[in-house]
Amino acid sequence: MRSKNRGEGVRGRRFVLWTLLTAAIAGGLGLWAQTGRPDEFKIPVEYFTLPNGLRVVLSSDHTEPTVVVAVYYRIGFRIEPKDRTGFAHLFEHMMFQGSQNLGKMQFVRLVQQNGGVLNGSTRFDFTNYFELLPSNKLETALWAEADRMKGLAITDENLKNQQGVVGNEVKVNVLNQPYGGFPWLWMPQYANTNWYNSHNFYGELKDIEAAKLEEVQKFFKTYYAPNNAALAIVGDFEPDEAKPIVQKYFGSIARADVPPVPDLTEPRQAKEISATRKDDLANRPALAFAYHMPPRNSAEYYAMGLLDQMLIEGDDSLLYQELVKNHGYTGNVFGGINVDLGDMFDYNGPMLWTTYLIHDASVKPDQILASVDQVIDTLQSHPVDRKFLDRNLVKMRAHIYDSMGQFGGFGRANILACFALFDNDPSEINALQEKFRSVTPELIQQTAREYLRKTNRTVLILEPGAAKAAGSASAGGAK
Repeated sequence: MRSKNRGEGVRGRRFVLWTLLTAAIAGGLGLWAQTGRPDEFKIPVEYFTLPNGLRVVLSSDHTEPTVVVAVYYRIGFRIEPKDRTGFAHLFEHMMFQGSQNLGKMQFVRLVQQNGGVLNGSTRFDFTNYFELLPSNKLETALWAEADRMKGLAITDENLKNQQGVVGNEVKVNVLNQPYGGFPWLWMPQYANTNWYNSHNFYGELKDIEAAKLEEVQKFFKTYYAPNNAALAIVGDFEPDEAKPIVQKYFGSIARADVPPVPDLTEPRQAKEISATRKDDLANRPALAFAYHMPPRNSAEYYAMGLLDQMLIEGDDSLLYQELVKNHGYTGNVFGGINVDLGDMFDYNGPMLWTTYLIHDASVKPDQILASVDQVIDTLQSHPVDRKFLDRNLVKMRAHIYDSMGQFGGFGRANILACFALFDNDPSEINALQEKFRSVTPELIQQTAREYLRKTNRTVLILEPGAAKAAGSASAGGAK
């Protein structure tokens, strides 16, 4: 997807502790069993729940001698405490500060010394942690993840240290970065009305600094429990051998009383929203526009996934052709569903479909939006051609396959864990192709009419400040 390669100085955001791209291994899809149609594959999935509520997904693939262990907790920044923005992300950092049997940063060293890599991230509806290791180290990873699920070293020293780390991360990635929050962080704050969907989830510095030790301890006891988590294991292992190991290390961890998820609903938007932000570090103007998504797992949701492919994914997409090729308004068009924080499969609440671009000062936002409206009007006025729909079905299938193979199988673990956590049915991974195939040209038209209407749109205009400053300075141009 384009949102994974933002370009033009605009970097994707993943709330990542360690970037270990040099260690990425291309995960194979070699053990998919071909069934039915010649272009259809089936992912092996075994799913069960421990008595303490932990959801466990096993998916073996012997293509590479590696294994991914991923633990997903159903607590993201969407439902973090009010007046403690950035709290879920802060806690993600705390998970690497030591546990019952592993001291500060020993978890990291344990994985690295065994030839593996690891990471963690905070998203709208979950916080996840994963390790990619040689397959003979599966038990090591399971023991380590269970050890920190049992209990963390939550101390004043660790908290203060990580408050400083997260505060600096906000400064580096947003406050002191051109286009730092554009549009991934800022757009939800303008487009949504429910606080849970519209607050600054990366965190206000005053909120991060105000977090207290007892709040961190309560957060861990409430949300980091087996009955609020899913464990996914993907790679070179035998499920019958993994099951007793999972039971051995996770089975004795106690459940917690997890509070119900608050009301996350957004009202139907009835009027276009427009906002302008000044970015003193940016040297060129930028434009973003977003539409509220259909409900997750609805027929329109899958239609919107194909509209995303049609409009902005790939150089053959309609908006790329219109804005880049036909008018030269910009050098590229970016965006997607759950932009820069995932894709359409790894969230569980209200969501936006967002498009954004950086353009020259000579191009006005109204010009760009007029061209966008022309493209969308065509989709709304009549059903798309069947061949055009089929081509975008192929693009969607390629995206799904590519996602599942990312980072040694982590992409597959990500989808499986989310389907387990949100739907209690990771086998849904094998139904995706059929659900997209059932989308008709008429449904595409209906979805475009309801969800791509102007009154469902939020427009964010970014005005640059660096270009003017550079013009009056004698030390050269903007970055």
